[in-house]
Amino acid sequence: MPELPEVETVRRGVEPHVLGRRITEVTVRDARLRWPVPADFADFARGQTIEAVHRRGKYLIFSLAGGDRLIVHLGMTGRVLVLDAGHPVIKHDHVDLLLDDGRLLRYHDPRRFGAVLPWPRHEPGHLLIDALGPEPLSDAFSGAYLYARSRGKKVAVKNFVMDGQVVVGAGNIYAAESLFRAGIRPTRAAGRVSRDEYARLADAIRAVLNEAITQGGTTLRDFAGADGASGYFQQDLYVYGREGQPCRICGGTIKGLRLGNRASCWCPGCQR
Repeated sequence: MPELPEVETVRRGVEPHVLGRRITEVTVRDARLRWPVPADFADFARGQTIEAVHRRGKYLIFSLAGGDRLIVHLGMTGRVLVLDAGHPVIKHDHVDLLLDDGRLLRYHDPRRFGAVLPWPRHEPGHLLIDALGPEPLSDAFSGAYLYARSRGKKVAVKNFVMDGQVVVGAGNIYAAESLFRAGIRPTRAAGRVSRDEYARLADAIRAVLNEAITQGGTTLRDFAGADGASGYFQQDLYVYGREGQPCRICGGTIKGLRLGNRASCWCPGCQR
């Protein structure tokens, strides 16, 4: 599933091509996404001018002139591509936004777990956005914040930081890598992690995400950026997907386990 760095990579790839561009036509080929495309979506988006492209968690938000917005979620296999008008349509090309310069934005999603939705200006909040925790690269996120939120929590610390209502963007890969850098065993109860350890973890989460964004995200089977190019952060993974291999720091064997039905890896020598 595309995570925060992958979505930020898409945002940065798309933004230069759409700023100030007017949506002249909308084509919805298949509205049956995880959250169905509303029947009036084309009428809502047609004629609107894109003023900015933001990211909130794993959601892309296209701000339109006049205050309306569009929300795009990539789900597990979604892609947003910038193409020339008339580009051949292939299977799973569900939504096209034709722009006034002859280019188009295309939403492609084989598994249809994503979303392309209107967000009218008269709705200040949105049910997909309102409950999200702070952005990990913002001033609202810190070790002190994690420490305060974790008091009394028996859930494993890895599951705690993967909770989007606690902090957005610390998905499975990035949580595993951040906990490794912070030297914290993923199975420890969140409430048993100290203030100093959370300070290290918050710094590690920011560093890992920034590095992944710089390198274009983590290459997974179905992810590619806005231009179709894959990311390269996977070359720098220390624990994720490395079960049974030697630790690059201590030389011990990377162990695997399942937490919350998710595969996880950690180093017994480096993480306590």
